[in-house]
Amino acid sequence: MQASIKDYLLLHLIVLIWGFTAILGLLISLPALELVFYRTLIASFGVILLFAWKRKPILIPPNQMLKVLGTGVIIALHWILFFWSARVSTASVCLAGMATTSLWTAFVEPFFNRTRVKWYEVALGLIVISGLLVIFKFETGYWLGLSMALASAFLAACFSVINGRLTRRHDPYQITFYEMAGACLASLLFMPIYSAWMTDGAGIQWAWKGFDWFWLLLLGGVCTVYAFSVSVELMKRLTVFSINLTINLEPVYGIVLAVLIFGEKEKMTPEFYFGTLIILVSVLIYPVLNYWNKRRKAVRTLG
Repeated sequence: MQASIKDYLLLHLIVLIWGFTAILGLLISLPALELVFYRTLIASFGVILLFAWKRKPILIPPNQMLKVLGTGVIIALHWILFFWSARVSTASVCLAGMATTSLWTAFVEPFFNRTRVKWYEVALGLIVISGLLVIFKFETGYWLGLSMALASAFLAACFSVINGRLTRRHDPYQITFYEMAGACLASLLFMPIYSAWMTDGAGIQWAWKGFDWFWLLLLGGVCTVYAFSVSVELMKRLTVFSINLTINLEPVYGIVLAVLIFGEKEKMTPEFYFGTLIILVSVLIYPVLNYWNKRRKAVRTLG
């Protein structure tokens, strides 16, 4: 299926929504693990209601179900690191680290699909690394948060590639349900270890405060059920690398929103923004290189 202009516009809307998730993570009072548990729980029930309304079957073969649930574990780890990164640093630092998703995808996708690594994807990855080096050099106080964001980006590349394969067999909303259920279960099973070793004796924070309920519904409904399912649907027509490269715009949207909402707390050094700009240059370069590569192959085939 060929991608249309509508697909690309829809993709940018999804990226804009995702750019808001780091901000929601700071607006919600819950720690990272509890936040991911509630987010995936709300999303799971949201998809069930959607299937009930549409009267569509939600069950898939058991062997496939285990694969999708397992992918949900990767997603849970990705989101825990994502929100944790924003907590120990800032939303801007977290989003800058997440912009490396395309770099990881350039290596992960050929590994999973057993295809050759494209030279220009590696070149764009090197551009991303240079931007990261600029950020690391001038923002050393945020190394932990940025490291967590880099690990989160790697996991995002992994489950994106896996989802690109799963869309060939299953409905996007079926994938969303089982992945959210798997992520919710993984978060719940990890809680005893988390409570004993990672909360300084404070235990699990189950209670919501203030407007947590509203932000969680927004996070679970719009930012997860809608955005996640549409992104999976778009994988039928767009390549995983082009999707993840467009997701590099998430820091642009997110950083602008963070500065508007949180003000001085989110303002970084000029070097940080320069490093982020270097990373985002890849967004503009990739479509040109990809188009040139396809034309070169077409000419060679005709020749």
